[in-house]
Amino acid sequence: MLTPRTIQCPYCGERIELLVDASAGDQHYVEDCQVCCRPISVAVWIGADEEVQVSVAGEDEA
Repeated sequence: MLTPRTIQCPYCGERIELLVDASAGDQHYVEDCQVCCRPISVAVWIGADEEVQVSVAGEDEA
């Protein structure tokens, strides 16, 4: 189940859309920004209310 999530790049500030695979459970991975191409650390987890939660950070913040 792919869930679209809009996030803000921690480098360039542009809003980009990520497709998150909620069926994979808690995960942590790196995805390049579609605008500035810098690596974004992405954390995904399912909250208590079954809502998909996404947190992003730059490589110097992770």
